[in-house]
Amino acid sequence: MALKAGIVGLPNVGKSTLFNCLSSAKAQAANFPFCTIDAQMGQVSVPDDRLTRLAELVHPGRIVPATCDIVDIAGLVKGASKGEGLGNQFLGNIRECDAIIHVLRCFDNGNIVHVDGSVNPVRDKEIIDTELQLKDLETVENRIKRVEKVAKVGGDKQAKVEYELLMRYKEALEQGQSARSVVPQNEDEEQCAKQMFLLTTKPVLYVCNVDDASAATGNAYVEQVRQAIEGENAQLMVISAQTEADIAELETYEEKQMFLEDLGLKESGCNRLIKAIYHLLNLQTFITAGEMEVKAWTFRKGWKAPQCAGVIHTDFEKGFIRAEVIKYEDYIKYGSEAAVREAGKMGVEGKEYVVQDGDIMHFRFNV
Repeated sequence: MALKAGIVGLPNVGKSTLFNCLSSAKAQAANFPFCTIDAQMGQVSVPDDRLTRLAELVHPGRIVPATCDIVDIAGLVKGASKGEGLGNQFLGNIRECDAIIHVLRCFDNGNIVHVDGSVNPVRDKEIIDTELQLKDLETVENRIKRVEKVAKVGGDKQAKVEYELLMRYKEALEQGQSARSVVPQNEDEEQCAKQMFLLTTKPVLYVCNVDDASAATGNAYVEQVRQAIEGENAQLMVISAQTEADIAELETYEEKQMFLEDLGLKESGCNRLIKAIYHLLNLQTFITAGEMEVKAWTFRKGWKAPQCAGVIHTDFEKGFIRAEVIKYEDYIKYGSEAAVREAGKMGVEGKEYVVQDGDIMHFRFNV
């Protein structure tokens, strides 16, 4: 399944530097606003050591990790919701994304200009939040005009559901809250919410971009952001985009690990960021393993076997018969599919089986 996350923030907070580290694409990183004029996209592999360990046992022709599309969206400014700067274009780019990576500047550096003259990540966050909320409020008010009469005087049940949800969104947005603070009460509202494509219903990961010295511990700016997002349905992580850029320049895995250890880090920020996006979107991975390839497939947590079969091919879901399932730990323990079968550790599951993260799957189907 396709996954797209958009990197947003004010100009000169480190968005493009982070994008360059995440992706093989190279956005221009320069010390002036709007250096990234067009939304640029790159594709990054989702780090998963399980694939490597399985490949050592299976010896496949190739390893195919799951991937995520990352979009570098040029810096927003005050008034973007009204078209200021390049606002309309950028807001449209955000609307197409599944999740928002909101980069906040949490470092001091007199050589890098801040668009508002001083470093204040909470203020920066509020500027972006306000612009997105204003655009959503405009969208909500326009939809209310279209459905209000039908919802109040007609017998259209769907219009009534939509109107009631829209009014709750309107109240929240007028109070300076994001639309994701409004929780749909039932399946009808959930479906309605999905069809509105509001900017502030998208899950958000706040990325505090710090200096090298704060990469492992964070700093006072990070704590200010952490307090500011309390009660907000969002996540936070600390990363040093410049540190990640330095790591990307190193040639060998050993050099990169030594660099990380010197900073007190176990894993690169880029790896942690991609994993955080997966968690944010409630995503997991199942694996297929054979002589041709060891491949990771993305699915939403809670999906049943036929839905996951459909990720590979729609025919697999339509003609689903059963799924043969090996737990990753069992495959590693016994060393091969044949040994797992012999040990009686292969599960044969039907349509109601809820697939678990790391399951090694083989689907039987007939169409």
